[in-house]
Amino acid sequence: MLKKTFLISVSALLLVYLSFTALYTNSYAKKNSICKELQVNIVDANERQYLMESDIINTITKAGLSPVGKELASVNTSEIEKIITESRLVKRAECFKTVDGTVRVKLFHRTPVLRVFSMGESYYIDNLGEKMPVPENFAAYVPVATGYVGDESTSNQLYEFALFLQQDKFWNSQIKQIYVAQNGDIELIPAVGSHRIVLGKIDNYKENLEKLRLFYDKGLSKVGWNKYSVINLKFKNQVVCTK
Repeated sequence: MLKKTFLISVSALLLVYLSFTALYTNSYAKKNSICKELQVNIVDANERQYLMESDIINTITKAGLSPVGKELASVNTSEIEKIITESRLVKRAECFKTVDGTVRVKLFHRTPVLRVFSMGESYYIDNLGEKMPVPENFAAYVPVATGYVGDESTSNQLYEFALFLQQDKFWNSQIKQIYVAQNGDIELIPAVGSHRIVLGKIDNYKENLEKLRLFYDKGLSKVGWNKYSVINLKFKNQVVCTK
């Protein structure tokens, strides 16, 4: 019995020793290993791609943060993430080291829901309500807003409206342009039909679009999509049409 207990104790001590040795060796190797490669993976590149992998590598290199040839222990992944996300086209970046001496970067693009042309400016609004610049070699198929979109309140309301359109399959394909009049009224240009839609104040857009959808189903589907030049939804419980 004593001998069996002794053997168990020795085996346990040996297991602890081997585990500690492996851990120390791996830690030492990782600490002193040299970065051999920087890899960039744009996760949502199939959906949209404003930046190329080479753009990200150039950004990191110009900032003096290229890890290649440096000890992994000296590579500051947080700084690399920070310099990448300074681009207002990037939503999130993740940088990490691997045991084979590679530094990997994963990044995600921002998602535009509205393109704005107003007061001499051109920009996108993303799905978080933030402004984002227009990429040089990319055009997002989202509604375009023109007119008096200058103040923050109008911009925020348009963002909510654009988000609603994006999440509704029918309206996402139907509404292509939004015009903001000086008095705050909203006019819409649809993809199908030659009419202009006077939505009125944006506050009631859900109610007015439901009214319009009913009119589309019960009215325009019978008389034709090009019968009217203006469809006015400003009046409560009414759809006023101009031929």
